[in-house]
Amino acid sequence: MLLAGTIVNALTVIVGSLIGLAVGNRIPARITKGVFQAIGLFTLALGASMAIQGQLLLQIVFSLIIGTIAGELLMLDKRIDKLSDGLKERLKLKNPKFAEGLLTAFLLYCVGSMTILGAIEEGMGKGSEILMTKAMMDGFSSIALAAIFGAGVAMSAVPLFLFQGSITLLAYWMGDFMSPVAINELTAVGGVLLLGLGVNILEIKKIRIMNMLPSLGVILLLVWLTAVYNSI
Repeated sequence: MLLAGTIVNALTVIVGSLIGLAVGNRIPARITKGVFQAIGLFTLALGASMAIQGQLLLQIVFSLIIGTIAGELLMLDKRIDKLSDGLKERLKLKNPKFAEGLLTAFLLYCVGSMTILGAIEEGMGKGSEILMTKAMMDGFSSIALAAIFGAGVAMSAVPLFLFQGSITLLAYWMGDFMSPVAINELTAVGGVLLLGLGVNILEIKKIRIMNMLPSLGVILLLVWLTAVYNSI
């Protein structure tokens, strides 16, 4: 079934988050702080491992610059904060880390090559094994994340479904539309964003990662333009 892997992935995130929310209230503050720092360190390590995969360094830098300018002009951080405040009010939530939890979970679940390759394979009818494996990993991860960040982790299932599902549908209609180079550089830019996210989680410095999200789209455009230029 088309989108089966993405649907299961979204459900495992929701189920894992519900377990994390139930457990989180019983964890002492001292342990919560330690786990919070562990997640921050893991995010830094994961981001670094992804970022060093990049080969087109100039394109990566320009994608981050252009994407950040676009995000700042659109004031994405303020728009998302406003949206998250509205959701919290409707759901009667008081967790101040709602938006941070949503962004953290979304980036951890969606910017890796496993997401893109799995979605493309599913869209091309090659099976959902990669996404099913990822779903299991994300489900367990969401338990820890939701215990620390709260309900925002569960809400990340929505952008996860939209992002991952869109790639699957594009692959279904267009075949293998994303080159290995594009996947590699997209992963590298995602790694840089995860590094910034890790800095935020560890409270080293506040970085507006939300405003850098357009960089993920810009890098794909720059990789395509580079390929066109090289073919001339």
